[in-house]
Amino acid sequence: MATPVTIPTGRRVRRQAQTREGILRAALGLFARQGFFATTVEQITEAADVGKGTFFNYFPTKEHVLAGFGELQLTKVKAVLGAVGGQPVSAALRRLMHELAVEPGKSPALVRSLLGANLSSKPLRQLMKRNLGRGRRLLTDAIRAAQRRGEIRRELGAAELAWHFQQVYFGTLLLWALHPPSNLARRFEETFEVFWGGVGTGSAGRGEEPTR
Repeated sequence: MATPVTIPTGRRVRRQAQTREGILRAALGLFARQGFFATTVEQITEAADVGKGTFFNYFPTKEHVLAGFGELQLTKVKAVLGAVGGQPVSAALRRLMHELAVEPGKSPALVRSLLGANLSSKPLRQLMKRNLGRGRRLLTDAIRAAQRRGEIRRELGAAELAWHFQQVYFGTLLLWALHPPSNLARRFEETFEVFWGGVGTGSAGRGEEPTR
């Protein structure tokens, strides 16, 4: 009797992550072209080249794809803020703004579709609020640490500044999506300069230039 072939756990986990990301990115591509509500699960599975069973193994519903996108964005917040190290927090916040815009910045239509889907569905709004809250707590911790180092004005509340950072990000993204074409990276640069000018104690600390 032949011995069953087993896949090492590490490789299995990597394959599962690749499959999940492939489904997510295929869905985002469809949302950008035809909108969230016009996209079906069948179209997503065809674009991702997987079966419907595989799709439902990773996403119970189409709406959960948007939750997956939120988790992807939250992972970026953790990665960027967790790697601050000795660099100025202004450089980290600047980079975070650009990193969060990588996927939605590929298409104004995608931004409109994502925001429209989240705002029109109570369950999706709840998921979005939860992810935003988690990201805001991470931002609050980073800002509070920067205040202790003297990089950010101490008379401003860290939690309130984290809220304002999210407002700056979403406001810039929405206006870009409503008034294309324009250079999103440049818009974020200009907006960040205004934000930092109001909260920082010194220069904006450009550090490493963000990827365009």
